[in-house]
Amino acid sequence: MLTKLLVPLVATIAIELAVLLFLGERRRQVLYGSVVINMLTNVPLNLYALSVSNGPSTVIVGELLVIVIEMLWYRWLVKDWRQAFIYSLLCNAISYLTGLLIQMIFMHLTLY
Repeated sequence: MLTKLLVPLVATIAIELAVLLFLGERRRQVLYGSVVINMLTNVPLNLYALSVSNGPSTVIVGELLVIVIEMLWYRWLVKDWRQAFIYSLLCNAISYLTGLLIQMIFMHLTLY
């Protein structure tokens, strides 16, 4: 169970930090804040998906909820609604799609 929570958490933190750095964010407070908010949102979302359901509706509602929570967090850190929304949306979309791509690659590799 720990691996099912730790691997996605570490991957999400790394991907979202890379997105923020790519967007030009260099403030330590924002970068460290990204790590904190990912620990607070990623683990509960994955626990819920593992224990209750990971169907499409659960994933969509969960991801939208995480985007809103992280947007509020980034708004507190960067003091700008537009920037907070962009950070939250791009970080979460890119980390989600990257995770999906990695899963598809592993599924493909295990089939052959």
